[in-house]
Amino acid sequence: MTKPVTATRRQLSDPTEEGKSAADEAWAALRELLARQRRRFLATASELDLHPGQAAALVNMDPAEPRPMHELATQLACDNSNVTGIIDRLEARGLVARQTYEQDRRVRHVVLTPLGARLRGRLLAQVGSAPAGLERLSAAEQRQLRDLLRRVASS
Repeated sequence: MTKPVTATRRQLSDPTEEGKSAADEAWAALRELLARQRRRFLATASELDLHPGQAAALVNMDPAEPRPMHELATQLACDNSNVTGIIDRLEARGLVARQTYEQDRRVRHVVLTPLGARLRGRLLAQVGSAPAGLERLSAAEQRQLRDLLRRVASS
C-alpha cells in the first residue's frame, strides 16, 4: 500500500514551486510585501488609538477638501452605514466634522478638523513612506518598479 502524497505548508506557499510563472512569483512577492505593510498599518493605527477603519478613513481624506460620506464608503469598500459609525467615532474625538453640502442638503460631507489633519499627518508619516526594502534598489530600479506597477494597475 502506498502512502498518500501530502504537500507541506512550505510547498503550498513557495512561489518557486515547479510550474509557477514569473508573473505568479511576482504576485506572491507582492502579496507578501502587502501583508507586511498591512501589519505596519495596523500597528500604527493601534499606536494612535485608532480602529483600522478609522485610520483608513483618515488616510483617504484630503485636509483641504470635504468628502461626501458615500464617496468615502466607496473608497473604503464598505456600506454607508459602516462609514456613519466610523465618522461618528472620529467626530466624537474631534478629528472630523460633518458639513451640509450646499448644492444638496441631503448629502453630508466630512472634513478633517485641524486635530484630525495633524493625526492624519502622523499616520502618513509612519505608513506613507516606502518600505525599507525599496531603498536597496537603485534610483533607476525604483523608477522601473514604479513604472511597471503603474502599468499593471492601469490594466
